[in-house]
Amino acid sequence: MRFVRCAVFALAALTCGLSLCVSQAPAAAQPAPQSSAQATPAQPASTDAYTLSPEKLAQAKALNRIRLTLEIVGTLWGLAVLWILLAGRWAAGLEKWVTSISRFRWIQGLIFFAIFTVITTIASLPLDAVGHASSRHYGISVQQWDGWLGDQGKSLALGILIGSPILLLFNWIVRVSPRRYWIWVWVISLPLIVASVVLTPLVIDPLFNKFEPLMKTHAELVTKLETVVARTGTNIPPERMFLMKASEKSNGINAYVTGLGATKRFVMWDTTTDRMPDDEILFIFGHESGHYVRNHIPKMLTIFAVMLFFVFWGCARFGEWLVRRFGARWGIESVAGRAGFLTLIFAISIVSFFLTPVTNTISRHYEHEADIFGQEAIHGLVPDPVKTSVSAFNHLGEAWLEDPAPSPIVEFWDYNHPSVQTRAKFAREYDPWVNGGHGKFFDK
Repeated sequence: MRFVRCAVFALAALTCGLSLCVSQAPAAAQPAPQSSAQATPAQPASTDAYTLSPEKLAQAKALNRIRLTLEIVGTLWGLAVLWILLAGRWAAGLEKWVTSISRFRWIQGLIFFAIFTVITTIASLPLDAVGHASSRHYGISVQQWDGWLGDQGKSLALGILIGSPILLLFNWIVRVSPRRYWIWVWVISLPLIVASVVLTPLVIDPLFNKFEPLMKTHAELVTKLETVVARTGTNIPPERMFLMKASEKSNGINAYVTGLGATKRFVMWDTTTDRMPDDEILFIFGHESGHYVRNHIPKMLTIFAVMLFFVFWGCARFGEWLVRRFGARWGIESVAGRAGFLTLIFAISIVSFFLTPVTNTISRHYEHEADIFGQEAIHGLVPDPVKTSVSAFNHLGEAWLEDPAPSPIVEFWDYNHPSVQTRAKFAREYDPWVNGGHGKFFDK
């Protein structure tokens, strides 16, 4: 229900939250087999490029059912909470109450949206706890409950300190520009989105995880990564390569790019460096380099900025219709009020849900392009780019216990990366240099 907590900029959060990660990045992970630079890559079956042992396959099927159930129930529950707040006149009652606390409207608004953030956070805690419990049960998460609750508290604090003022700002815009507020909200959302992408690695990420320069403990690996930098022309110097202490919370393996401009950086989980061969890490780095070389972050920001224009227009009309249809029953006069503003949040929550397959399709396209770039980037740097890529996907899939045969509908709607099976199969068949050919991004 994360998108409900700050649903006014739900699509903005989705825009900058599309993590450009190598893994599918579900909420939890299963430990992959211990490996080293000398480890033998996983050997997939001839029919499927990504396979699991019978025991792990059963675990993957069970865990993915839990994940899907929690996501469906969480989405419906999030919408239900908003509906209850509106239809039960709780939102109207809260608005009336905050007006008695202070004569200053901005203080009233901050209190209103802070309480709203607390309510939606508390409402989501039971399902979040079930998700964490399942992750611990399957050996994916190693985070103790006190640490998990601490992270939940940090998220709540950020929602209050950052989310509440933004909601207050948007609510003020609706009040002072009752006809064109959706345009102004869109205009202001754009720099907020860019600022969040720029500042997240500096301000937000360190609150939840520990980072250190990759050079500090993996100087030899950094030297190898620089060969990929030289081949791709990526502007990621060693000082922008970081190691995240993920093992304190997770058994998953992952790597990602984050930031923009002066804050862009490559982050490798320590679980990845500890358990994946260096050749596979080069492929991962090549994939992540592809996101920068191909300008995926600016492209996605541009695409979603255009989408947001039409989304805010449509949600403004939807929210206003809700007030006309149910306002008298809910104790709401217009969307300009604080309680009425929640109708816009409700509208955006619904629209963002139905736009999920659209945004995920765009993300999968760029992830596939990065897969191709990564496999081509290590050509000539590792003995066999095809086997290296396929093995890397097998390690990632096993680490996160991804289902080798997900439902096509689930993959279409829910996956922001192609499934591991899809990625591994493509990697196994992709060898453009056969018979003197050349790659899509590299001639040799």
